[in-house]
Amino acid sequence: MHDEPLFPLLTPEHPVSDQFTDATAAVDRLEALYAEATAFLAKHFTATVKGQRPTGRVRAFYPEIRLVTTSFTKTDSRLSFGHVAQPGVYSTTVTRPDLFRQYLIQQIGLLMQNHGLSVQIGPSSTPIPVHFAVAGNPKISVPQEGVLEFSLRDVFDVPDLATTNDDIVNGTRTAFADGSFPLAPFTAQRVDYSLARLAHYTATDPAHFQNHVLFTNYQFYVDEFETYAREALADPANGYTAFVAPGNHELTTADGPLPSLAKMPQMPTYHLKRADGQGITLVNIGVGPSNAKTATDHIAVLRPHAWLMVGHCAGLRNTQALGDFVLAHAYLREDHVLDDDLPVWVPIPALAEIQIALQEAVAEVTKLEGYELKRIMRTGTVATIDNRNWELRDQSGPVTRLSQSRAIALDMESATIAANGFRFRVPYGTLLCVSDKPLHGELKLPGMASDFYKTQVARHLQIGIRAMERLREMPLERIHSRKLRSFEETAFL
Repeated sequence: MHDEPLFPLLTPEHPVSDQFTDATAAVDRLEALYAEATAFLAKHFTATVKGQRPTGRVRAFYPEIRLVTTSFTKTDSRLSFGHVAQPGVYSTTVTRPDLFRQYLIQQIGLLMQNHGLSVQIGPSSTPIPVHFAVAGNPKISVPQEGVLEFSLRDVFDVPDLATTNDDIVNGTRTAFADGSFPLAPFTAQRVDYSLARLAHYTATDPAHFQNHVLFTNYQFYVDEFETYAREALADPANGYTAFVAPGNHELTTADGPLPSLAKMPQMPTYHLKRADGQGITLVNIGVGPSNAKTATDHIAVLRPHAWLMVGHCAGLRNTQALGDFVLAHAYLREDHVLDDDLPVWVPIPALAEIQIALQEAVAEVTKLEGYELKRIMRTGTVATIDNRNWELRDQSGPVTRLSQSRAIALDMESATIAANGFRFRVPYGTLLCVSDKPLHGELKLPGMASDFYKTQVARHLQIGIRAMERLREMPLERIHSRKLRSFEETAFL
């Protein structure tokens, strides 16, 4: 909701809503509406900060997509997306249609194909906050409150956290105020909020993010990723076109320079790009479930096709060795950061497609198969905790719970990433490398890494990349299966 204006309302002259039977044409109209609205806001905002206060309140609106269906006709039951379940009016506001162009064409096209209906494109009743309208424009900066002689809120709409939430994906919102049902998992304001946060935390433009995301908690993987990327760029046949580092530094040749930032962001992010967006993004989220939640909360709006955790963990079994791999097939959530959004009693299942891709990638890289693979990899429950120094507490409680859960490894990120993947309907998985065994006297101390451990860590990232490349070859409807969809789902992925 937004306050009613106390002064004359200045808005762009939007055209009336139109029906479209062609998805590309529909997205073209979305782009035109959005460009017109943001240009209008930028023009008035620039004049305002120069001292020309508008004669009224300046407001422009997000474009929206609407679908109206009156039929109970069932669509292909094998599909988990691309259709609505019952008659009604469905809608979603849209931001940055240029960034989401291929996604929108795909999702709108599926609606048209599965229901044989047109979609309506026009301006919504949701104002675009001026901060988001001018975001990314290097010529415009938003002054802090108090710099101008009047409050920005008196003239422009600003971000409203009261309406920027996860009600749709959390299942607590079934309809909007106008009676329409959500067509997409996120509203435009929620997407804009996350796009701004992503640019801040990762120091890369959201446009660089690829559809397959690797998370790690160790700088070594970043170094390995750059090495792999340079080798990939040397061979044009593999389809990779560029490597992007923090600061939006882009490398297109194997031997090109890659300057580093004087001050790195909180979550340094690197992108090995393909022209179709099906490349790989690596995010060094650092340590802790809070970081893991923050990263996945925002990356989720980009609707990636999969994300995987490839990091270090504590091995909990005496039979494990430093450098062994752990393939998670269940998660013990002792991190608590998602308890308010996803109750702890909600199971986080292993996804067969992800598990198979990871196991096959381990076999391919290590040259071990079948029973021999058990020498270096265990499959089991991974526990995630929010206390890095849990070993210093009374051992009777944590160790008993870990034993009862049959946990084989402990870390601080994996269950959070998997649980948020489940919540946001993003396929997820975990492959960890044992870096210490605190219950057996092998603490993470300098000089304790064996040659075997060093070799395994070097291969670990390669395994994650190969798993993602296998998933990339999988049909979209197979990886985005019904396992992650609830009773009443949005039509858009």
